Amino acid sequence: MPASSTAYLQLEGLSKRFGQFLAVNNVSLCVERGEIFCLLGASGSGKTTLLRLLAGFETPSAGRLLLDGEDLAGVPPYRRPLNMMFQSYALFPHLNAERNIAFGLEQERLSKRQIAQRVDEILEVVKMAPYRARKPHQLSGGQRQRVALARALVKRPKLLLLDEPLGALDRKLREHTQFELLNIQQQLGVTFIVVTHDQEEAMTLATRIGVMDRGEIVQIGTPREIYEFPATRFVADFIGSVNLFDARLSTASVSVAPAAVDAARGTCLHSPELPAPLLVDQSIEAAADAALWVALRPEKIALSRQPPAQQHNWARGTVREVAYLGDLSVFLVRLESGRELRASLTNSSRECAEQFARDTPVYLSWDSTSAIVGSS
Repeated sequence: MPASSTAYLQLEGLSKRFGQFLAVNNVSLCVERGEIFCLLGASGSGKTTLLRLLAGFETPSAGRLLLDGEDLAGVPPYRRPLNMMFQSYALFPHLNAERNIAFGLEQERLSKRQIAQRVDEILEVVKMAPYRARKPHQLSGGQRQRVALARALVKRPKLLLLDEPLGALDRKLREHTQFELLNIQQQLGVTFIVVTHDQEEAMTLATRIGVMDRGEIVQIGTPREIYEFPATRFVADFIGSVNLFDARLSTASVSVAPAAVDAARGTCLHSPELPAPLLVDQSIEAAADAALWVALRPEKIALSRQPPAQQHNWARGTVREVAYLGDLSVFLVRLESGRELRASLTNSSRECAEQFARDTPVYLSWDSTSAIVGSS
């Protein structure tokens, strides 16, 4: 993204090289005040290195980093107007929750009255006032996480960096804490930069997500934009569950009635893995017979025991596996071509999934707005 004179945090052509290895490659990014921006990527994608550059633990090989108009080049970590919360929480085991939170303020030589006031305020925000006298080993995982968050926020940083902040929690507690974290951020208005490999965590927390791959941010957008409109095959495959096809742009001779194509204002494709043409409601700038990729999410696919009336966007197969997940069921369907597709069905009633048991012949279908197409 281009630099902006109004952005709160600006990264301009930021790079970091370790010997011959380029960990962060020419990253430019603008983050607005009060945003929760998530850096999402697999291990080794460069997201943690980028966070360490922001914190001042690493020196950029190239580029600039500005926070609220201030160039942070040469500013040591302890002088930067930001704070960082680590995945391990790094609480002092010999200090109780109150003293852990107060530690940073004590290092800044604030008065005892100021320290007590700020600590009291943040304990109320994170709902830990009743546990202020407990030491870390006397707290649950979620409580330790809130103490670590309070310690990072009590100094009132301009920017808070969170490295896998919920990674140490079990799934149920993590889901609950995600909304608590959102509530705390909205109360305080602090700008958050969150690094995570957990897609669900990023989708829940972020106002915008930057997907990283091999040191670059390959797409930036809201959670909905990233999920529904992936810019590359990598993003489509990395975010959520997806069925990916290789396809080619059809020539003039198509097996779909021209009226159907005109009505959908779409484009006709052919995939060797599907028996019927693919009709997509998307304009594609490519030559005839060009190689393309098609992404189709499992929840966009309808299952039926009867053949669909449409001439396009359907396939026939047999249910090979069924995963019952409570709120939804996931079906692995083997097509006649040998390709396996995932389809999901919301369990809105207790009998929803029972009609598609293992080894049941089924038809799959989807509409022209469901699939996303990109160039290979």
